[in-house]
Amino acid sequence: MSETNPAATAPVTADAAPHRYTAAMAAEIEARWQDFWDAEGTYAAPSPKGDLAGDPEVVARPKKFIMDMFPYPSGAGLHVGHPLGYIATDVFARFQRMTGHNVLHTLGFDAFGLPAEQYAVQTGTHPRVSTEANIKNMQSQLRRLGLGHDKRRSFATIDPEYYKWTQWIFLQIFNSWYDDEAKKARPISELVAQFESGERAVPGGRAWGELTEGERADVLGEYRLAYASDAPVNWCPGLGTVLANEEVTADGRSERGNFPVFKSKLRQWNMRITAYADRLLEDLDELDWPEAIKLQQRNWIGRSEGARVDFPIDGENITVFTTRPDTLFGATYMVLAPEHPLVEKFTPGAWPEGTHDVWTGGHATPAEAVAAYRAQAASKSDVERQAEAKDKTGVFIGAYATNPVNGEQVPVFIADYVLMGYGTGAIMAVPAGDQRDFEFARAFELPIRCIVEPTDGRGTDTSTWEDAFASYDAKIMNSSNDEVSLDGLPVVEAKARITEWLERSGAGRGTVNFRLRDWLFSRQRYWGEPFPIVYDEDGIAHALPESMLPLELPEVEDYSPRTFDPDDADTQPETPLSRNEDWVNVTLDLGDGPKKYRRETNTMPNWAGSCWYELRYLDPHNGEQLVDPEIEQYWMGPREGLPHGGVDLYVGGAEHAVLHLLYARFWSKVLFDLGHVSSAEPFHKLFNQGMIQAYVYRDARGIAVPAAEVEERDGAYWYQGEKVSRLLGKMGKSLKNAVTPDEICAEYGADTLRLYEMAMGPLDVSRPWDTRAVVGQFRLLQRLWRNIVDENTGEVTVTDVAESDVDEDTLRALHKAIDGVRQDLEGMRFNTAIAKVTELNNHLTKVGGPVPRTVAERLVLLVAPLAPHVAEELWRKLGHTDSVVHQDFPVADPAYVVDETVTCVVQIKGKVKARLEVAPSISDEDLEKAALADEKVVAALGGAGIRKVIVRAPKLVNIVPA
Repeated sequence: MSETNPAATAPVTADAAPHRYTAAMAAEIEARWQDFWDAEGTYAAPSPKGDLAGDPEVVARPKKFIMDMFPYPSGAGLHVGHPLGYIATDVFARFQRMTGHNVLHTLGFDAFGLPAEQYAVQTGTHPRVSTEANIKNMQSQLRRLGLGHDKRRSFATIDPEYYKWTQWIFLQIFNSWYDDEAKKARPISELVAQFESGERAVPGGRAWGELTEGERADVLGEYRLAYASDAPVNWCPGLGTVLANEEVTADGRSERGNFPVFKSKLRQWNMRITAYADRLLEDLDELDWPEAIKLQQRNWIGRSEGARVDFPIDGENITVFTTRPDTLFGATYMVLAPEHPLVEKFTPGAWPEGTHDVWTGGHATPAEAVAAYRAQAASKSDVERQAEAKDKTGVFIGAYATNPVNGEQVPVFIADYVLMGYGTGAIMAVPAGDQRDFEFARAFELPIRCIVEPTDGRGTDTSTWEDAFASYDAKIMNSSNDEVSLDGLPVVEAKARITEWLERSGAGRGTVNFRLRDWLFSRQRYWGEPFPIVYDEDGIAHALPESMLPLELPEVEDYSPRTFDPDDADTQPETPLSRNEDWVNVTLDLGDGPKKYRRETNTMPNWAGSCWYELRYLDPHNGEQLVDPEIEQYWMGPREGLPHGGVDLYVGGAEHAVLHLLYARFWSKVLFDLGHVSSAEPFHKLFNQGMIQAYVYRDARGIAVPAAEVEERDGAYWYQGEKVSRLLGKMGKSLKNAVTPDEICAEYGADTLRLYEMAMGPLDVSRPWDTRAVVGQFRLLQRLWRNIVDENTGEVTVTDVAESDVDEDTLRALHKAIDGVRQDLEGMRFNTAIAKVTELNNHLTKVGGPVPRTVAERLVLLVAPLAPHVAEELWRKLGHTDSVVHQDFPVADPAYVVDETVTCVVQIKGKVKARLEVAPSISDEDLEKAALADEKVVAALGGAGIRKVIVRAPKLVNIVPA
């Protein structure tokens, strides 16, 4: 490390106490040490090889890879809630460095996405210009907090040298298929070889050599892990784009702009994440994640065992998936999702004879009824369609299917409570056992057949029922044919028997189903990664070779997608990229001579760049490989306690429980299967920080007013003479309650802000912000400063005495603090660590007089992870020339950690009768003797016999009299 002494350049201000720790002094100290850290590369984490290789001694240490979830560089900048996790990981990373680890801790920016594009549409500013300005502002704010990031490893997802590899990974996925037998992804070339050799039969029965290029592409598209298909999407004509489910409100309108959203089929790219459903479930067990997050992923994946059952209709089948095949005899009608591709095929030209009026919806023909209902359903979101409380609607399509277990003809309806995205998009309706089916059957006067013996006394006459009866404990009834009988069987046995019959008779098969759907991977946007895909004149998709990557975004004159009449569902999106004809239409040589191609004009979703960014941190300047295998193995490879490898600690909000975390796990597993990485999981340990909340003040109109201008008088809150309401909620610019870290740093300094955010409470719970309470941590730092530095002279006041000459109370206070802070920092209990530092600091203040150097230095080391700037300054003032960042964390002397005595409580009949001061090491036998001999205990017993004595040495004795 440099021998430069930044402390020597500290200014002296004219003040009553010129060397008092003030906000001005804090600002000067902090800026100076931040410059020093940058100049010295204090936080550089060496890798075993490559351009970031470094000191072999450091590389040989145990490693720790600590990550924050990618921040998005908002134009609004940071408020004090944003850095909570960043400060926490910084404290933990600093502690790990001080305990002998090689620590990789850095931060990049997830910079593609909708906000910058919206700003571009409004102002004409190129998204890159506004995004880079936002990144620069955010970097400045984060630097002021003293975060110890390895800045050599930082990047943004919008950097072409980064998204080159995002595109490369997409092509790896596109050129792969999932081998169910091997249970892993394999190159698509190996599948082609199987088709060519005849090892694997070509779907349809023809030889591979007989297929045209287009037919081969269609076959491979059914296997590829990235594929294009006509998919039902949320189409918003008023915005001119497809929306994710999260962008659609419960009443079927766009979250932005409040436009109608319709279900439409569009050609879209998809990721076959469903192929990995089982592995995504199984490997959760090996991850150190909060159980709540694991549960959310398990529920989202939604594994369920059941059967697929074929209902014959017009020489074909409608296939349903059911978890209760034992209730097949109770199926009295079927329901298809309105979007189901077979609806039109089975809809006849006229209503069958005997069609009930209530089934037709008042339409003259089935086709009219279906068209009208589809239009109605298309205007609703999936959430609205699934709402339990709403009235059940639907329409008969004019066709009947055959129930395979009893040959009954059951009417086929379409209804919006059935979604194309789950199962097969078709259900067999058993109204006696399902509440939604029950309500639909009542509304449409359909039969309800009791097939599970009620155990609640309602009887088997369903005409008297007020709701469905669902049970996994009751026995089956009214369920038999000439070949199989389920009557009298419990559910589990009945399911097994009917599944065996379905397979034997060819009417179905046992299967596993998942709620998880393939990942819709297209966006009709400009500001995203272009797909490295081109289409030939026959519409066949071709992957660009690696030599043509990155495929950079072209310039466009208009960033907004074309919009349409908001109520016109029969429109198609026109993407911003499609308007740049010179970029879209190209002549390329892909290995078989120059040909004309058309580029893909959708872009990747904003999730793409965050699916693999942990790997880029490892080897950020590698232009030849995704990541060097040796470097990846060093930082993320499997090892004891991490069977699938991954990042050692990943900190971020619980709101990413499903989407980002599931997508990143999927990409990691594909890369692992293909041999590009050694880690099958991206993040081994996950920690979800809570949220910093703030009070929102609203006037009589419900409009938020500036929180900083609200006055509290007599228990009420007032703004400009008007009484306002107060409610604890989120912090944000729109709620007029945001407090920026810049404000707090200016008033108190960054170290105070760091301490306050860490001291507010446990890291994983939400807590309210209170600017008035920040001063408490500022005073802690002032007392710390005064314990080491004379405020008038600026001289260090510590005394150089041997530890043996330090009073025992101080030594006990010191070593208890060391022991407790070490445990708390290891367990990320930063609030209690600060409490222990405060207790030690207060002890030294109370004792008074010069602090022994041996105590002062270790106190500074305890503070260093939490308040690094003031710790660096004091460490240098104490005469050291090396940075405090790389000092060893203090180790407690066990002799001083254990109290000389502890208080033992003696209870009789559960009531405290005496307290004894005993040695911590006292045995159960000796403690029992001491308790029974105590005068207060003897008096309380009054000569009564003793039935039992329960001893929990050294703190409890419980006596039970006879």
